[in-house]
Amino acid sequence: KKVAMALHALISPQLPRDFLGLVGSSETAYPLMPAQMPEVSWDFAYGTNMHMGFTIARQMLAREAGTKQIIMITDGEPTAHVMPGGDVYFNYPPARETIEATLREVLRCTREGIRINTFMLDADGGLQHFVEQMTAMNRGRAFFTNHENLGDYVLVDFIEHKRSVARG
Repeated sequence: KKVAMALHALISPQLPRDFLGLVGSSETAYPLMPAQMPEVSWDFAYGTNMHMGFTIARQMLAREAGTKQIIMITDGEPTAHVMPGGDVYFNYPPARETIEATLREVLRCTREGIRINTFMLDADGGLQHFVEQMTAMNRGRAFFTNHENLGDYVLVDFIEHKRSVARG
């Protein structure tokens, strides 16, 4: 929440042509407006639905031009996905079907030129293995961090990326 608000405060006045879309996720995923961030609360719900989160983010970015990236901040493995009929399936430990559905969406993002950079909080072995798979597919990057220094990692990475794009 703090990181999203900081990115919004950085991008809005200094980079008005840039787009910052926010997607919250637990057992389902949903778009958020920056103005909602101060009041948003995370009700406890089982599941980390990266599949749905990537789908919504990809759809949001389809309307935008320029460099496209998803910054995913997570402390959990993909444990939920949307089934063909629209129902959400949850299982812990992650089911093969959930991993496959999520990786298919990562592949869609990759084909559309969207880089996924992942910031893992307190990553366990399962999350680390999944993110390594995802990073290899997408050519994004993975950062291992914690709640205390997450903001520093995300903001420094964002600013460095903007500088490298500006340099050409």
